[in-house]
Amino acid sequence: MTSVVRPIVHGAVAGLAGTTALNMAGYVDIVLRGRPISGTPEITVRSLAEKLHVRIPGDDQIRENRVAGLGPLMGYTVGMGMGVALSLVQAAGLLPTKTSRYAFASLFALTVTNVPIFILGISDPRTWTAADWVSDIIPHGVFAVVTVGVIEKLEAAGSRV
Repeated sequence: MTSVVRPIVHGAVAGLAGTTALNMAGYVDIVLRGRPISGTPEITVRSLAEKLHVRIPGDDQIRENRVAGLGPLMGYTVGMGMGVALSLVQAAGLLPTKTSRYAFASLFALTVTNVPIFILGISDPRTWTAADWVSDIIPHGVFAVVTVGVIEKLEAAGSRV
């Protein structure tokens, strides 16, 4: 693979793995604490569709089913994009240590996911409780660890090919 394609492919794969791990961590939190599933992904889809003047087609039930599918798809797409961005930054040599990669990936994931919901008026992290922050930070930390780890493994395997 060319020097640019490799980190893009590796980042996409790593981002999908990281997003899967993030979702699993969230579901474990739901099971342990008995909290409800977040409606934020669906609310975000509706809000973005409204702001972009995009009509989600179908009658009420069909439209709600589509929104329910678009929420998780949007999460995986964002996670894949973050994986690509992290892989490109790492390939450029901008994060020379493991610590810098994990710290950057964690902060990047928290920012990319929380800033839009703040800007759209869906949630205000400034009002979150400590439990809210824990249930947000842990899955995003898991995303960072898995995504960075997969990028590193794929890069190491790719350099031997």
